[in-house]
Amino acid sequence: MSKKWRHQMKRWMTKTMELPADVLMDLPRITLVGQIHIYIENHKGLLAFSDTEIRVLLKQGQMLVRGEGLVIKVILPEELVLEGKINQVLYLEQ
Repeated sequence: MSKKWRHQMKRWMTKTMELPADVLMDLPRITLVGQIHIYIENHKGLLAFSDTEIRVLLKQGQMLVRGEGLVIKVILPEELVLEGKINQVLYLEQ
């Protein structure tokens, strides 16, 4: 089964069965509360961390969070909670 066909099938199932796309397609779910709190679900690991920049591995690429005074409040195998002043959230393709 080709990758393209699987991807199309997952999209069809998501629409037809009204399932959340993040669950079926293994996409990250990002919840940003103002500029002070970000909750990242379905990540694949933490690649780099400092108080100004955090790089997170996703299934398809990476996410870069830039800010000031960034602190990891919670880190679990597929969940991450960051606090601080968040200035920028970028998706980086592989």
